[in-house]
Amino acid sequence: MVNGYIDTEIETLAEFDQVAARGSLSGYRIQSVNLLQRTFALLSADTSSAVFLGCPMEPDAAVKVRADGALVFPPVPDLPFDPYRGLLYTADELFAGLPDGYESTPDAQAYGWFQETKADGDVFSSMLRSIHDNAICDALDEHLAGARVVGVMGGHAMARGGAEYRGAAELGRALSRSGLTVATGGGPGAMEAANLGAYLAPAPDEALPEALDMLAKAPSFAPSVSDWAQAAFAVRSRWPGGGDSVGIPTWFYGHEPPNAFAGHIAKYFANATREDGLLARSNAGVVFLPGAAGTVQEIFDNATPNYYGSRGEPTPMILVDRAHWTEHLPAWPLLRALAAGRPLESRIALVDSVDEVPAVLASMT
Repeated sequence: MVNGYIDTEIETLAEFDQVAARGSLSGYRIQSVNLLQRTFALLSADTSSAVFLGCPMEPDAAVKVRADGALVFPPVPDLPFDPYRGLLYTADELFAGLPDGYESTPDAQAYGWFQETKADGDVFSSMLRSIHDNAICDALDEHLAGARVVGVMGGHAMARGGAEYRGAAELGRALSRSGLTVATGGGPGAMEAANLGAYLAPAPDEALPEALDMLAKAPSFAPSVSDWAQAAFAVRSRWPGGGDSVGIPTWFYGHEPPNAFAGHIAKYFANATREDGLLARSNAGVVFLPGAAGTVQEIFDNATPNYYGSRGEPTPMILVDRAHWTEHLPAWPLLRALAAGRPLESRIALVDSVDEVPAVLASMT
């Protein structure tokens, strides 16, 4: 029990064993836990009003728990993902099988399934996507409970080896070292750079330039996602056990693979759910690095609830690169005009470089 709230979700076998040992699973929700070796526990425990979501179990156990009045949603065969999963993804999980080529990984296979089903009109497929994304939302909320989260947004085209990529990585490192949880869109480019910085936050300062040199050998995920991802895993092998951060990518943009530096990955099928979820959870503010259409969309997706106060007090918004946001894509003048005379006005800032961000952000929080 936490703050009067009883956690009724069981998401691991260890949690199941702990609860089942007390003799009752009544009222619990068991998510995607393999119970094939827990038949005796299921037969012995009270499972009335329990809900089993995608939990493999022996037929006699399934008959018994249904007789108790439990709801049983069986695993769905032949899917490249688990719609009922209780935990966020890891890079190791999404990139399993990478030595055989990216096409063989669960990430690529899930994207392939999405491409085949997204427009076929099958209500079962759309239901599975919705169940999956809802499960990811739940897991993300649990993971970030109590965290001070800062979003770092930016374009996927930012190549490894450049000054902008290095700056984004230094920003991610600085934010993580200040005690914030870095959250990005989870993809390549600026997103990967910020997650990389957070990953290397516990390492000595000299680790980052060495890692950047290693990554520069595969500057982009095109033409080979496999080479790009393997370079990232080489960095992780060189500095294992890095700092945590969150990546929130989408299979909607399946041509953009997730990056391997986010410690926890909340990958969605629905991009709108992903975008809103990322921004809504950035309770300590959002930093917008130079980007294109996607980043412009994120600026105003974030500005709207800040403008209306629909999520409470407005959170900080910091746009990086004055020339980019006033001349190339002049989002700043519009944002400033929207904010004029409202509480949002004191919560927006335009800076020239990433070096200014930590101090400006600290002054707003």
